[in-house]
Amino acid sequence: MAETFEHPAEAVESALAVTESSAAVTTGSPSGRPERTFRREGRGEGRGEGRGGEGRGEGRGGGRDFRSRRKVCAFCVDKSRVIDYKDASRLRRFLSDRAKIEPRRKTGVCAKHQRRLSTALKRARFLALLPYTGVHLRNSERSA
Repeated sequence: MAETFEHPAEAVESALAVTESSAAVTTGSPSGRPERTFRREGRGEGRGEGRGGEGRGEGRGGGRDFRSRRKVCAFCVDKSRVIDYKDASRLRRFLSDRAKIEPRRKTGVCAKHQRRLSTALKRARFLALLPYTGVHLRNSERSA
């Protein structure tokens, strides 16, 4: 029994060549080197076709579509011209538990009203209608 042994590096290169040839599609590039693009087998062509082209809500879970809805600016809906800094109860909605001004992505307020809202919140803080820190929020809740 005479067995021939390959050098370990040659064995690895030949195994990689076999694997790459089955998984990659080679196309020519201007530099002369082959360009590799890998295919994903068992998947659909575009988005939403991964489950055999079934419609939304069907398939594995069959449940609801949990995409987040676009938030609508509360001030645009009310068609309010000004944001009143004296209306502390309405402005308090736009403060976090640490009394920070909530960002637009969280509240859904448009850019124009977010600028006016931050000015109104700062004015209300200055007149002590709203707190600067969360400690004051917690203390006011206990006493009320």
